[in-house]
Amino acid sequence: MTDVDQLPIHSNHREREILEELRLAGGASRIQFLADRLAVSEETIRRNIRTLEANGLVTKVHGGVHIKDSVIEQPLHFRMNENPEAKRLIAASVASMIENGDTLFLDIGSTTAFIAVALQKHQNLFIVTNAVSVAHALATRNGNRVFFAGGELRTHDGGAFGMEAINFLRRFSVRHAILSVGAVNATSGFMLHDLEEAEYSREAARRAENRIIVADSKKFGRSAPIIIDDPSTYDVMVTDDQPPGDIQAMLARNEIELVVAGQKRLD
Repeated sequence: MTDVDQLPIHSNHREREILEELRLAGGASRIQFLADRLAVSEETIRRNIRTLEANGLVTKVHGGVHIKDSVIEQPLHFRMNENPEAKRLIAASVASMIENGDTLFLDIGSTTAFIAVALQKHQNLFIVTNAVSVAHALATRNGNRVFFAGGELRTHDGGAFGMEAINFLRRFSVRHAILSVGAVNATSGFMLHDLEEAEYSREAARRAENRIIVADSKKFGRSAPIIIDDPSTYDVMVTDDQPPGDIQAMLARNEIELVVAGQKRLD
């Protein structure tokens, strides 16, 4: 069993705050700075850091702490420029699965931002999202109704998270949940870099009839700290190229349909 497999599904609020402060600080910080920022004692910070270190998320150094390299994810505007042609292919493929009048959830990922643009010619969509980029692309167009999760918007991706956003999501039931991931691994399945994103994605999957994972081929074989859920939770994975054999076997084992953008879909 890997360190990723041993991660808890949930983490406490203070640990999420520490990770967010580290991310905003560029990946590293002194203990005293974190204590001042979060208005708690240094011992409280050290106690939470011990848990984060045990889960493989951070490394403690003398007087400070830094996020492990695999945990760091670039801000959304940087990720929009990573492998954009593959994401456009995926977006067009997903858009072809969506009918006018459909109900759907779109998350905060860069690939789902491309999907939102690809959906701009659709009509009368019912969209639930926590992503400013999605809401901006689809609101006030073609009779769409866009429902945006409440809460503070994060500075690095314009996403709304936390219990207020999750409770908002629980008011809906949609046909499609379209969920982006940070890594696709044959052993662990689908993974993300962020605890709050994983919690929100799990809840979105529970509220949908059809759960679609979107991931470009550069995500294959990578690892990230947070396993979203058991792979069998999901119904379809849309990507831009054939995955390696071990990932194809993982998909088949969990009865997940593989859709490669640009190739004919087998019904």
